[in-house]
Amino acid sequence: MLSTTKSHWENIYQTKAPDEVSWFQEYPRTSMEFVALFELQKHARIIDIGGGDGNLVDALLEQGFTNITVLDISANAIERTKARLGDKANLVEWIVSDVTAFEPTEPYDFWHDRAAFHFLIDEASVRRYADIAQSAIRPGGYFVLGTFSEKGPQKCSGLDIQQYSRAGMNAVFSLFFRRIKCRETVHITPFQTAQNFLFCSFRRRRPVKPKN
Repeated sequence: MLSTTKSHWENIYQTKAPDEVSWFQEYPRTSMEFVALFELQKHARIIDIGGGDGNLVDALLEQGFTNITVLDISANAIERTKARLGDKANLVEWIVSDVTAFEPTEPYDFWHDRAAFHFLIDEASVRRYADIAQSAIRPGGYFVLGTFSEKGPQKCSGLDIQQYSRAGMNAVFSLFFRRIKCRETVHITPFQTAQNFLFCSFRRRRPVKPKN
C-alpha cells in the first residue's frame, strides 16, 4: 500500500507544475496565523507534514525561524522545493517518508499538517498517525491540522479522503491533546474551484504527576 501511494505522489510531482495541483496556494495564510497565535520562538522545532511542495517553509524562513523540518512521501516534491529555495534549502532538514512510517528522533514544538492526514482512511493508519504525533510533539507543544471539512471534497488527486468535523477530529486526538481553536476556511484552487477546509489546533497534554 505504501509503495503504491508513494508511486502515485512521485508521478504527480514529476508531471505537474506547482500551479497545476488543486492544493497550491501562493501564501499559507491560515497556517501562518496559527504560527503567530502560538508566539513560537524563532528557534522552535517545527515540522511540516506533507509539506514537500508547499510554501510554508518559505514563509517560516522569511520570518526568521531556524529549526524547520519538512517531511513528505515524495522525493520529487522535496527536490522541487529545494530547487526553489536555492541555498536556503540548506537551512532546512528534509525527510522523505510516509508519515505513518516516520520515526521521530527529536521532540517538536510545533507540528503542522495541511491536507496530508485526510488521505488516511483506515482506522489503523489514523491511529498510527495519532500515536506518532503524540510521541513526536513535546508536552506543551502545538499541533495544527487542516483537512477537508464535511462540506469539502470527497476525493483529492484521484484518491479517497476522510472528511472531518470538529468533533470527529477531536475524537481522534483528545487522548493526548487539548483542542484550542478551530476555523473553517475556503481554499480557491488554481482552477477557481472552492474547497472547504477545517483547521484545528491542539496542545499536547502534559503528563499527570502521580499524587504522593
